[in-house]
Amino acid sequence: MTEFPDNVVVIDHPLVQHKLSILRDVATGAKEFRELVKELAMLSAYEATRDFQLAETTVTTPITQTTTRVLAGKKVAVIPILRAGLGMVDGILELIPAAKVGHVGLYRDPQTLRPVEYYCKLPEDIAERDVLIVDPMLATGGSAAAAVEFLREKGANHISLLVLIAAPEGIREVLASCDDVRIFTCAVDSHLNDHGYIVPGLGDAGDRLFGTK
Repeated sequence: MTEFPDNVVVIDHPLVQHKLSILRDVATGAKEFRELVKELAMLSAYEATRDFQLAETTVTTPITQTTTRVLAGKKVAVIPILRAGLGMVDGILELIPAAKVGHVGLYRDPQTLRPVEYYCKLPEDIAERDVLIVDPMLATGGSAAAAVEFLREKGANHISLLVLIAAPEGIREVLASCDDVRIFTCAVDSHLNDHGYIVPGLGDAGDRLFGTK
């Protein structure tokens, strides 16, 4: 695999890799595909929040009082890139139910393969939150890089990108425009084909999530 800096994390946990294999399979139907995306999003968020800071607190158990640790006032925003990113939101909210959700709408011009913004709605306190941008596929990287740019214009500082499959081209594109963003992916695939699809990939994640063509 191509070497990338430390802020690119490939989640190689056995459960992640097992579920990703089923997700790739052309025989996997929409219902199971959605369930797997949700589960993989949750597992990815578990890894992406590993460095969240903790603070000590005191609780009383049925036996005695004890000192334990809780999250140190961490506020999180989950920002799916429409539409496929929607499939990852519920899994993360099960893990972080207090997170706020914003949305960024982008489409890829079929001729230039560049992103075009059509919607952006974010929490008002986005500057105070750790931001998790989510999208199943990091292909050309144009949409992800544009989403990061939009968020930074709105004041976001601490941004991570969570994807399920990435192409090397997409990773390089994101890092070229925002080299301090952390990227979490379950796999880095071989390359992009002439149509901008990841190879071997899993096809169009949005179509498979929502049963459209």
